[in-house]
Amino acid sequence: MIKIAYHPIYAHPLPKGHRFPMLKYELIPEQLLHEGTIGKDNLFEPLPTAEINILAAHDKAYWQQLKDLTLPYKEQRRIGFPLDAQLVERELRIAQGTIDGAIAAQQNGVAFNVAGGTHHAGRNWGEGFCLLNDQAIAAYYLLNNNLSKRILIIDLDVHQGNGTAQIFENEDKVFTFSMHGDKNFPFRKEKSDLDIPLADGTSDDEFLTILKDKLPFLMETHQPDFVFYLSGVDVLESDKLGKLSLSKQACKHRDQLVFETCIKYGLPLQVSMGGGYSEDIKVIVDAHCNTFRTAFSFFT
Repeated sequence: MIKIAYHPIYAHPLPKGHRFPMLKYELIPEQLLHEGTIGKDNLFEPLPTAEINILAAHDKAYWQQLKDLTLPYKEQRRIGFPLDAQLVERELRIAQGTIDGAIAAQQNGVAFNVAGGTHHAGRNWGEGFCLLNDQAIAAYYLLNNNLSKRILIIDLDVHQGNGTAQIFENEDKVFTFSMHGDKNFPFRKEKSDLDIPLADGTSDDEFLTILKDKLPFLMETHQPDFVFYLSGVDVLESDKLGKLSLSKQACKHRDQLVFETCIKYGLPLQVSMGGGYSEDIKVIVDAHCNTFRTAFSFFT
């Protein structure tokens, strides 16, 4: 059975101006349940992850400031959220949801986190609405517990996975691949193992052609035994932060290519949702739900 991490705290209330992007975390599982794509038994509520898991990916001093709510105001502004205990708990549960999902994926082929994809969090910083890097934490969990030997992270959010790249810059067991808007946030990029910067206005055909070419290359070059996939829908033309020009159908085709490739190479994968900032919340939710629908068509 495909397992999906979700907890009500994912939709943690924020000050005015921040509520809209958080609302999707309530609506995605509601829509999937309503239409019958999933049942309640597909969902599980993760506990907060243990400190030992966090410290594999993040510096102790940074984590201590998060835990004690003493992160300097300048660093909180970089994250974009005012720090509070519930927000930290939210990140801890997201991280554990991705760990639990990764373990479940090894049994079922694929697993999801309704939130996650917090790829702007580096070893000693938070940024861009990301405090702790859920897929980095989960990747180290697999490696440190001998559940994986070689990991590939496929980041197709419109923004570069700069935190993920920095965390794994000296880790040859993890290959980081980021395909993102060249002129978009973060404006100071880190170096992934493979970066594909895209021009503003990149179209469906161009995006999909590049991805279709690179996926087999990644598999053959790194030869992973596990994949983490960040499936942000901020690549859509309608996204107010994206700058690319992908249709909803192309975004779905993108997911199909990733799933088909992982199945071809016999690789389990964990999927975190990443960004989505279209003006119409229905567009965001439907595009994210397409990722779930597509996976269920391949893995069940």
